[in-house]
Amino acid sequence: MPGRQEPSPASDAHQHTPSVRELAAAASVFSLLSDPTRLHLVWLLTHGESDVTALAAACGAARPAVSQHLAKLRLAELVQPRKDGRRVVYALSDGHLRRLVVEAISHADHQVTGKPWHD
Repeated sequence: MPGRQEPSPASDAHQHTPSVRELAAAASVFSLLSDPTRLHLVWLLTHGESDVTALAAACGAARPAVSQHLAKLRLAELVQPRKDGRRVVYALSDGHLRRLVVEAISHADHQVTGKPWHD
């Protein structure tokens, strides 16, 4: 399209054959995201930071369960906590994870709704 500028992929800088360690690390991320509740929590965090109470309400899970899921995500360094007064607020660690989850949910949307595939 004239006048339309195509954005360059954010991951161009990482285009190389992955090492065994990188493949294992990526598989670990997919393993953590294979739980629907954890995936939902990460998806919610793609929209901005949030605390445990708000995340529990938004995903419909019990607060203790959400805390346990966030602990696993925190240990894997996929989310970062910060204190905000008496509460702990969580945010995604990086844009790669945000884009990965958004793309996975978008892919699932096509599968579930039957919308035509696109790039």
